Amino acid sequence: VVVWAIVVAVLFSIVPMKDDAKDDGIRCAACLVMGALMSGLSGYIGMTVATEGNVRTTVACARGTLNDGLQVAFTAGAAMGFGVVGLAAVGLSFLIIVMKPDRSQLEAIQYTHSFGFGASSIALFARVAGGIYTKAADVGADLVGKVEAGIDEDDPHNPAVIADNVGDNVGDVAGMGADLFESYIGSIIGAATLGGDAPELLAMPMWLAAGGLIASFIGFFFVSTKEKGDGWNTNLTALMFALEKGMYIANVIFLIFAAVIVILLFGADSEQGWKMFICVVVGLVAGMAIGKGTEFFTSFDYGPTISIKDRARTGPATVIIQGMGVGMVSTILPTLILVGAIVACNELSGQYGIALAAVGMLGTLAVSLSTDAYGPVADNAGGLAEMAGLGPDVRAKTDSLDALGNTTAAMGKGFAVGSAVLTALSLLAAFKHEATKEKHLSFEIWDPILLAGTLLGAMLPFFFAALTMMSVGKAAAEMIDEVRRQFREIKNEKGITLLQAIQKVTATGSIADEDDVEPDSDRCVQISTRSSVKEMIAPGVYAVFTPMITGFMVGPRMLMGLLAGCIGSAAMMAIMMGNAGGAWDNSKKLCEKLKIKKTDQGKACVVGDTVGDPFKDTSGPSLDILLKLMAMVSLLIAPLVDGQDDWETWYFGLIVLVICIIATLVLMQKNILTWQDPLGAASIGGGDASEAPAGAPTVVKAWSDGPREAGASID
Repeated sequence: VVVWAIVVAVLFSIVPMKDDAKDDGIRCAACLVMGALMSGLSGYIGMTVATEGNVRTTVACARGTLNDGLQVAFTAGAAMGFGVVGLAAVGLSFLIIVMKPDRSQLEAIQYTHSFGFGASSIALFARVAGGIYTKAADVGADLVGKVEAGIDEDDPHNPAVIADNVGDNVGDVAGMGADLFESYIGSIIGAATLGGDAPELLAMPMWLAAGGLIASFIGFFFVSTKEKGDGWNTNLTALMFALEKGMYIANVIFLIFAAVIVILLFGADSEQGWKMFICVVVGLVAGMAIGKGTEFFTSFDYGPTISIKDRARTGPATVIIQGMGVGMVSTILPTLILVGAIVACNELSGQYGIALAAVGMLGTLAVSLSTDAYGPVADNAGGLAEMAGLGPDVRAKTDSLDALGNTTAAMGKGFAVGSAVLTALSLLAAFKHEATKEKHLSFEIWDPILLAGTLLGAMLPFFFAALTMMSVGKAAAEMIDEVRRQFREIKNEKGITLLQAIQKVTATGSIADEDDVEPDSDRCVQISTRSSVKEMIAPGVYAVFTPMITGFMVGPRMLMGLLAGCIGSAAMMAIMMGNAGGAWDNSKKLCEKLKIKKTDQGKACVVGDTVGDPFKDTSGPSLDILLKLMAMVSLLIAPLVDGQDDWETWYFGLIVLVICIIATLVLMQKNILTWQDPLGAASIGGGDASEAPAGAPTVVKAWSDGPREAGASID
């Protein structure tokens, strides 16, 4: 953040947005730092409260009813929801007020582009690094613990369980919060920029955000349930309504506020004002519809997920094939919803109408994000109940909350994709508005320059997703190796290994304290932390540098094509990966419900879930960040490329390209961009042991009698 603040300060000091303004660079840098600070602070608040909420939810389920546990978990999630919206609203309002002296309204709004870029940089860190952190631990815990050793998901003997639970808060609370913080402010900035110098068009998204916050606060108090908590036999529809009624009430109140805002700003007889109101309604309904569509493709109550469980009878391969098919088919419904919303809003109020649809979709973000952040709190509450050895009645309540959390998490990811697309479209329109002030530019789709940019943009999400997927694979390999090592080597005073203790618990159901063995969880947390911070660098470098290289070297026309291609490609991939991962996850949950999780069919679903983990929690959600971050970077540099012809400032782009190449070489030298095995040169399938260098690690399964030479078969 500091480096980018310095870069922005230098750029806008050399080429200020206002002629003869000497402090533009300092203003932009300050806005960037403030955006990063607000986004990071919201994530910190959410993680801190969620960590406390994990324990308190478990205690509430142990001492009270299911409703007590639901209230505690939802309140913990609300800290994230209201923290994100509150800090975003305060930050944007404060900046516009502070930047207004000696500037026009439109010039003051331009400084918020730096605020958005700062928030995007933290969102990239939270989403990508958080996703790598949590999924490295999750994959290691699942493959070695559940598939190889046959123990339960949150068994305290599994060294990766603590890292997995910590990762839920990092990736699903802070990551989702930073993602939607970016969408929230991006939608407001896009609408405000398109509003130009018209005061009522600037006020519209601001007032809608304020009305949505008040509506969410009212809806928060309506979340409750009378269900008893019968584990997997709980009526999930009734339990889901306990959360949804808070959102429904908030949405109705928000629409009432929106109608009042239209009357106050445009008058009761303004046709254009009511068209804008309809755009807000369309956005709100589209968000809810995408969430419901996601629920159909990922819930184990419906055919798509059940079909994956059925394919598990023939092994993991058919589970993966069916899951991929489900994910691809699931792109149809949200795409049709988004296309309908875009076309309708454009017809009603043009590009500003699309921006208002994004604001409307995110209007009640405080309560909808509370519902989403509730999921990892409930999940970890169940894990704590398992590790603490609490009774089956407590586990029945936490399992009920966890089952509900799985559904809300999948719906939240679908909502995040939809809001990201509409936000990116509004930012794209804002970029065109800012980049064509000095001179009209042609943006025809048949233009070779624009088409070349579109192809480049369509490729980037695949590259970005590949980097994050392989990062999870490398980190998970280290985690798996560490968990297997601990199973073999960690012993207690009696010489009993961790694996022997697990086998005794599995056989008898209990173990004496003097015979038990405690794993080294700190080591697994260290692996996840180190890997996540290191592996997020490469995706971040290419996400930021690509639009800068394209915009400076070729020009704003190719950059427009780049953004358009990226939005379309990233949206489809994010929906496919999120829904496929969610369906794989819930097929495993369905096996648990049917009590077949330790059969071959259940283990095949666990393998599918392991493949789906980086799909739904790392690569898929990270694509939401990619398309918004690239749009925000483009909007930030728009004043620097305003009205430029193709190749006019190619030398600036060449400088950025050289820096990007140097960064790539450094990443290769540090083995961040590499095809090498993170565990060394040991061969699993056999081969010449002499090919492995001295000291190369051995590959040993958890139940192996001892280490084998590198290159030896483990079967």
